[in-house]
Amino acid sequence: MKAHTSVQMALVALGFALGANSVLAATAAPGAVTTAVADPARPEADRARDADRKPAEVIAFAGIGPGAKVSEISPGGGYFTRIFSKTVGEKGVVYALVPPRPANAPAPAAGATPPPSPMQALASDPNYSNVKVVPMDLAAPSPEPVDFVWTSLSYHDMHNRPNADLMPLNKMAFNALKPGGIYIVIDHAAADGSGKRDTGTLHRIDPLLVKSEVTAAGFTFVGESDVLRNPADDRSKGVREALRGKTDQFTYKFMKPR
Repeated sequence: MKAHTSVQMALVALGFALGANSVLAATAAPGAVTTAVADPARPEADRARDADRKPAEVIAFAGIGPGAKVSEISPGGGYFTRIFSKTVGEKGVVYALVPPRPANAPAPAAGATPPPSPMQALASDPNYSNVKVVPMDLAAPSPEPVDFVWTSLSYHDMHNRPNADLMPLNKMAFNALKPGGIYIVIDHAAADGSGKRDTGTLHRIDPLLVKSEVTAAGFTFVGESDVLRNPADDRSKGVREALRGKTDQFTYKFMKPR
């Protein structure tokens, strides 16, 4: 794919060479990514989280560069969205896939105009004009084929929905991607073998479950970055406790076969 950088192709090749259980070390962030992280238009609250979330390193690991087309599942407040926007530049695009409004969310007062969502406000900012907000629809994966699909710290939450089955979600990611496209999943690690036991209580998920679910949708596991790993976290505490920002997190990279 034209949008893939030489960094990505080198990492992909290395991932296959090392095998399905490989751990890929962090690489130096390309200039476009480091410039995007240094973007002065980013909120100060986001900047304060950079030391823990290491955006330059994980985006470099993914291989996202200028001209790329990215679909971000559940972008939240836009922490990564803003960085993607500046990384891909004028020739790229970022689709923010926003999940449906929860059924139990409070309805706006009668006659009141609801405030814009964080993503709508972000997309209306001239600094991020290449961001397009798209309601997430499992049957309509993307307005166009993309180079990357990304989800960060939200995969476990999707298991907390009633009768959750993540095969449609992962198939949506698969169908959104061009052949050879990359799917990145970052989340808080639960104990190996715990499955989805801790998704609603500790807000963690078993990395082995994620790997099995994503590969069952047709993806090939390429490798893992260890940049967000924290061996000091024994994975027994909830991420909303004192460990916030210090959890052991896995960063998995999958590829849609060519």
